[in-house]
Amino acid sequence: MKEKLISAMNGVGSLVVLLALLAYSGYAIVAAIIAAKHGDGGALAILLWCCVLVADLIALGGLFVVQPNHGVVLQLFGRYIGTVRDEGLRFANPFYSKKPVSLRVRNFETNKLKVNDQDGNPVEIGAVVVWKVVDTAQAAFQVDDYENYVHVQSEAAVRNLATAYPYDSHEEHVMSLRGHTAAVAEHLKREIHDRLEVAGVDILEARISHLAYAPEIAAAMLQRQQAGAIIAARQKIVEGAVGMVEMALEMLAKNKVVTLDEERKAAMVSNLLVVLCGERATQPVVNTGTIHH
Repeated sequence: MKEKLISAMNGVGSLVVLLALLAYSGYAIVAAIIAAKHGDGGALAILLWCCVLVADLIALGGLFVVQPNHGVVLQLFGRYIGTVRDEGLRFANPFYSKKPVSLRVRNFETNKLKVNDQDGNPVEIGAVVVWKVVDTAQAAFQVDDYENYVHVQSEAAVRNLATAYPYDSHEEHVMSLRGHTAAVAEHLKREIHDRLEVAGVDILEARISHLAYAPEIAAAMLQRQQAGAIIAARQKIVEGAVGMVEMALEMLAKNKVVTLDEERKAAMVSNLLVVLCGERATQPVVNTGTIHH
């Protein structure tokens, strides 16, 4: 079912006409009663104007207000007639049922959910979802309660997202919840949109607002993160140190500063790696003998 936009009569003009008719009907009834008492009229005139008065009162039920950035869904005995989006006081068939649907941008924050990530580690995750209704017919008729549907399906999408990625990763080609926030947010937005499209809802933004390891493993995972960070840093240090040693040997050989045999090269490489990779500052040792002692 898709939304069908229709127009409704201006309610201000209709209200003026109905109020004027209401006043005239009351006056006519009173006049008919007075005339009947003097024998100049009958009960038929009184009945006629009473019917006009009742019809006028029923017609007043056709007035309804469309708030800015809202739509009013009209139904006649269960059949969808259309949606009015023109704001202001409007008039339509008084037998139409009228259901307002907000088209404004709304947002909410999901509960903090406890889910296992891709590695099986329990994490706490929550998200902020920004959404709006774009099809009033789908929102009103495709689901029972579209606001509750948005909340439930959003939380389901957040749970599914958490299981698709690890919490953290030191490898560049592996996406993680903590390290690739933009890509993860886009994935979350796309998944929620796919789930809510049937309800006529568009997702404007979806982002993780809370992410942490579950309390029972938080301390252990912090140590694991620290160890992983140290290993990753050491790898970078070793790669840089090896490159600097290669450069030093190439420059010594190119400029012919000193000629080194394989044993001396090995010793030099060892000393340079100790200097470059050591955690503490090295202490120089002055050799007062020959170059070989």
